[in-house]
Amino acid sequence: MRLHRTRSRRCRLQNTLGEKIRKLRKDKGYTLDKLAELTDSSKSYIWELENKNPPRPSAEKLARIAEKLETTIEFLLDEGEGVSAEEAVDAQFYRQYRKMDSSTKEKIRRMVKLWGDDA
Repeated sequence: MRLHRTRSRRCRLQNTLGEKIRKLRKDKGYTLDKLAELTDSSKSYIWELENKNPPRPSAEKLARIAEKLETTIEFLLDEGEGVSAEEAVDAQFYRQYRKMDSSTKEKIRRMVKLWGDDA
């Protein structure tokens, strides 16, 4: 049941995200090509964000899109559940962390432990 709820939330988030990107892009008079150029993305990537349900975009990509559309990541992601920019960045970090080899993960854990002891 939790998996279903998560998938459902992602679909709602993506649809809301796509609708917001499309509206803001059109309000600014940008074509798909123009927004893609401004955000160092492909036209097809922007189109997929607006129209399909691709994997969640990276925090960096969302930040570029938000900046060029003169809005915030929070606005783009908010569906009433208050996803913050910090949460988006944390999620991106965790996705990258999961792909690291065990040696690199151990180094990061030690650094975090050292910093945590100072806090």
